[in-house]
Formats: sequence, C-alpha cells, structure tokens
Amino acid sequence: MTTSRPTTLEGYLALSYPFHVIADPDGGYVATFPDLPGCATQVETLEELPAMVDDVRRLWIETAFDHGMEIPLPTYPEEYSGKFNLRLPRSLHRSLAEEAERQGVSLNQHVVALLAERNAQAQIERRLDALAAFKVGVAASEPEKLARRG
Repeated sequence: MTTSRPTTLEGYLALSYPFHVIADPDGGYVATFPDLPGCATQVETLEELPAMVDDVRRLWIETAFDHGMEIPLPTYPEEYSGKFNLRLPRSLHRSLAEEAERQGVSLNQHVVALLAERNAQAQIERRLDALAAFKVGVAASEPEKLARRG
C-alpha cells in the first residue's frame, strides 16, 4: 500500500499505524508500533487499550513533528493471494497429474500437499542444523570449562 507523505501534523495524525499487542506474563498488555521506534504503551486491561494506543501514537507523532524528526509512513504486511503461476517440464507435469489421478485428488491438491510436506521437512532440517551447530559449540567449550575447574 503506497501512502503519500503528509506535510502537516494533522496529515500524520490521520494515518493509521499498525500495532502489536502482547500479553505481559506479569499481567496487563504491551502495545508497540513497529513503524514508530520506541512508541509503546502498557495497559492493565484490554478495555484501556484503544484510548492508550491512540494517545501514545498521537504523542509520538506530535513530538517527532515538533522536533523536525522524520516520521515513518505506516507499513502493512504483504498479502498473498494463494495463487502463483509455475512453469515446469512437461514430463514433470505429466508425472504429477498421473500421481494425482492415482490418488483420486486434483492436480492442485496433490501439488499443494507435496509443497507443504517439503516445506515442513525443510523447516525441520533447519532446526536440526541449528541444534547440531549449538551442540558443536557447547562441545567445543567443554575442554575450556574442564581446564578452568582443574
């Protein structure tokens, strides 16, 4: 979403900035604005959230504007349609279509299942690699710890 940069304080105040709300383990909630560095507030109940979020956003923008600081424009997560075009060899297309037919599912369902399975496998492999690297780091530091004890 492209937004033109406002020139007035009122223009900046009229922009809608996304914010994140996280439940605090000690009670209450913390709200942060990813586009406005340091702009955050804490509330005890969700009912307090709308007013406090609006106040802290307004105060942050007013302060930045008054001091001539650059005020970032709001950003929004990219939305995905769930569709994309894919070019593949005819032989692979035929093989996928034949397997989908054998399984009694559409070609689309079959390809989505294969992609999801491989994506999950890749995520697990990355986690295992990270654990292996951590284990190597821990093992490498063990001789130092033993030498210090001795």
